[in-house]
Amino acid sequence: MKLRAAVVFTVITMFLAACASGSPAPAESGGASAGAGGETVELTIESWRNDDLAVWEDTIIPAFEAANPNIKVTFSPTAPTEYNAALNSKLEGGSAGDLITCRPFDASLELFTAGHLASLNDLPGMENFGDVAKSAWITDDGADVFCVPMASVIHGFFYNADAMTEADEPTTWDQFYALLDHIKGLGTYTPLAMGTHDQWESATMGFQNIGPNYWKGEEGRQALIDGTAKFTDAPYVETWAQLAAWAPYLEDGYESVTYPDAQQLFASGQAAVYPAGSWDLAFFRENGPENLGWFGPPVVAEGDPCFISDHTDIAMGMNSATAHPDEAKTFLSWVASSEFAGLYSNALPGFFSLSDEPVTLEDPLAQEIVDMRSDCESTIRNSYQILSRGEPNLENELWAVSAGVINGAMTPEEAAQQVQEGLEAWYEPQQQ
Repeated sequence: MKLRAAVVFTVITMFLAACASGSPAPAESGGASAGAGGETVELTIESWRNDDLAVWEDTIIPAFEAANPNIKVTFSPTAPTEYNAALNSKLEGGSAGDLITCRPFDASLELFTAGHLASLNDLPGMENFGDVAKSAWITDDGADVFCVPMASVIHGFFYNADAMTEADEPTTWDQFYALLDHIKGLGTYTPLAMGTHDQWESATMGFQNIGPNYWKGEEGRQALIDGTAKFTDAPYVETWAQLAAWAPYLEDGYESVTYPDAQQLFASGQAAVYPAGSWDLAFFRENGPENLGWFGPPVVAEGDPCFISDHTDIAMGMNSATAHPDEAKTFLSWVASSEFAGLYSNALPGFFSLSDEPVTLEDPLAQEIVDMRSDCESTIRNSYQILSRGEPNLENELWAVSAGVINGAMTPEEAAQQVQEGLEAWYEPQQQ
């Protein structure tokens, strides 16, 4: 069908300016204690999401406190680059808040292993999350879940509908390149807005975006962990081959284009298609282009099953040392509810609830993005669980080789060989 522009309207963005709140109450004291008379208990949330302060203070916390008047909650964020070190220091010193916002995978696993996060296996509401949703906050043996999944980000492609009025939404690679050729022929727009200077975009919005349709999502990801698949296998080489084919459609001098450069190129209406993570939705709603659309990663042939990177991004756990475990669990059970899922997903468009409970989104394009879950199987980035614990670091290797392939500095086969040799150097299941 013909491309249609999403309805443009004002949404709450994730970049609201606000002053930071006061320092968190120590876990041992935790504010007023709950007595027999129903005295008020104060809980503090540790987080790196300082951009979300106003959303928590104005929308999320008031909704919880309205139903739980004896529990008062303070959202106390730390700058993202300082969060891990600051949180570890507070936990070791006994001054951390009652609730801990959890990064995905190893950073939070280490906190659980060290005894700083409580097991949440029996938390009411945890049944609302499937295996993929819990995969970032579960022990390697699957025995303990220690954070409530909050949101994921989904990969695909934003497009400027004004640049594509005579084109159809591509679903296959042949259609994708026909579209880019058409746009290039117009001479008005850069067909594809992405650079390789920062490297991570080449892997995150490139390799991890389109690759799941080749390695069949979770099937392929788990096979890498088990050692029954290798990066030199055809699905991975073919993914890098697609990235190599993007080069002629990128901005001249794309090797020097940074992530903010690419954002601005697309937002200003100078580019037609933007390989994306859904987290960019709020930025583009604020900055343009006015008529914004979305399509998912192409498949090889019409009718092939599709797989999307629905990457686990953020969760919340309980400080094992909190003086108020019952109240903290009450809050976490609410975080696992459909009410929280709707509030959070609508307040932060582009961050999608990981709950199995249905959520209706106010932004029609956000709804279109998350609806891909109904048609495609979800997976996560294949470098995040277990496989980046050694040296060379797999995630960093994927950055470098994906940018190298697009730049023409190495072939897809060379990229595959370098990544495989690096993984085999330290990861035993890949040494078989």
